[in-house]
Amino acid sequence: MKYITTIDNKEFEIEVVDENHIRIGDRLLQVDFKAVSGQPVFSLIADGKSYESYVYQGDEDWEVLIRGQQYQVKIEDEREKRLRAAAGGGIAEGGEFHLKAPMPGLVVAVMISEGEQVKKGQVMLILESMKMQNELKAPRDGVMGKVRVKAGESVEQKQTLLSVH
Repeated sequence: MKYITTIDNKEFEIEVVDENHIRIGDRLLQVDFKAVSGQPVFSLIADGKSYESYVYQGDEDWEVLIRGQQYQVKIEDEREKRLRAAAGGGIAEGGEFHLKAPMPGLVVAVMISEGEQVKKGQVMLILESMKMQNELKAPRDGVMGKVRVKAGESVEQKQTLLSVH
């Protein structure tokens, strides 16, 4: 089965070849992807390199935190993509984006203020979880909306931290 995966507005065609192989474009990768004891933590080994990631389902897509960077990931199979295209659907660049905590943790620092201009990729907040500090970055350019947390505050998984307009 082929899937169209959109990460930060870039599309990738991913084919699940078998239990241990995926194809991204022309590249065949050997993978091992396992959940860690019922948590939103996953172990991924791709072509011999090991990664730990946090994955949870958002309102309309998946939130993935890997190597300290958070991504919004939309996954559709070929049929769903054709149906959405026929219906005239697309990815909206505008609107409000709510940054949610990918895992429970402690807010180490809030790097922005309400009303401040932010650029895509700019660090907005540092969240510590399992003794690792994770930089949560802006998914797109915009203006900082409501900041709902402050440094030193504990947060729960999926808790809204801040918003970008």
